[in-house]
Amino acid sequence: MELIAVDVQTIEANANAVFSVTRIPGCSSIIHSDGSGIVKLRGITNQCRARFRVSFGGNIAVAEGETVGPISMAITIDGEATQFSVMTVTPAAVGDFFNIYSSVYVDVPADCCSTIAVTNISDIAIDLQNANLNVERVA
Repeated sequence: MELIAVDVQTIEANANAVFSVTRIPGCSSIIHSDGSGIVKLRGITNQCRARFRVSFGGNIAVAEGETVGPISMAITIDGEATQFSVMTVTPAAVGDFFNIYSSVYVDVPADCCSTIAVTNISDIAIDLQNANLNVERVA
């Protein structure tokens, strides 16, 4: 599944990026509603788990009216930021966009579900543009 959000969106601290378009639909194990920031992964399998690869890329900047400093986003699993997916940049000025990217594997136990999102883990609001989230079932 490929989810995109081209336009600039301001994301408050601890809020999720919102994906407005499902460019390529996924299988029945991956569920998303356009305009939402949450993707549900379902462990539909005869094995002990289903494995998904989650990749995110986009451009972030300090939002208008905020103090310049380091800003970060992370891929979250069931509401918790995965520390190995943290993407941090330090713009020199408000509105200076930097590209970020991260990829993680997510294991979902058989007959269970998990939710994923991309969250602003900064203390300030940030702007996000050209967001692209890819979720694929790999095992």
